[in-house]
Amino acid sequence: MGLLTNRVERSEIKPGDHIYTYRAVFAYSHHGCIYVGGSKVVHFTRVGTSSTSSDEQYSLTGECPTFPDCGFRQPNSGVVLSCLDCFLRNGSLYCFEYGVRPSVFIAKVRGGTCTTAASDPVETVIHRAMYLLQNGFGNYDVFQNNCEDFTLYCKTGLLTVDHLGVGRSGQASSVIGAPLAALLSSPLKLLLPSPVGVATVTAGMYCMSRYATDIGVRTDVVKVPVEDLAVNLGWENGEGCTANVTAPIHLDS
Repeated sequence: MGLLTNRVERSEIKPGDHIYTYRAVFAYSHHGCIYVGGSKVVHFTRVGTSSTSSDEQYSLTGECPTFPDCGFRQPNSGVVLSCLDCFLRNGSLYCFEYGVRPSVFIAKVRGGTCTTAASDPVETVIHRAMYLLQNGFGNYDVFQNNCEDFTLYCKTGLLTVDHLGVGRSGQASSVIGAPLAALLSSPLKLLLPSPVGVATVTAGMYCMSRYATDIGVRTDVVKVPVEDLAVNLGWENGEGCTANVTAPIHLDS
């Protein structure tokens, strides 16, 4: 796979894969956990706010002409079941990599494409995704609890202990890491008069800041069973969706 993105064809993805697609002309990526036969995706998005994009609104309104259960979600929950077409909305398909070597992770030009953490077995990944579809994943937050955080948890079961820090998302870490790298490298301009030298140092600091926040190397993450997630995130106090209401979901399409 490439250093910028990990583009794949539909025939290459498998149940349990972590997939994503880019929105707004590559401005950001939207992540999801595919779980059955290449046709259905469980993903996490904002709910009930004006900032929800038209892409996500489409999958929430039940307008899919192919799959009647496309757009299924529990009340007040951002965890959604969509078909692959509605998830992509004509965008390209990319596959997130797990268990990459540190050298490969650092060489990646863009964050939110891979992690050094290993993925759990497919059955465990699918169980987490389906459990969270019925019980929710708390409130959406772009830095603390976003679509990439959701899928990383489904794949690894790792939860960030320090709620004041950045979440598990590599994409969010990149946003924070870029200005941090520029700030840390600025005093070195006195020692590196060449613009090329400054750019090289800044790029190096950016890559290292991304690596330091990767869930595969962080020390503030713990393995949490999906059944205990509500207690660990404080959902028992009414935050997020905790209802366990069943509804017919077709997995053989």
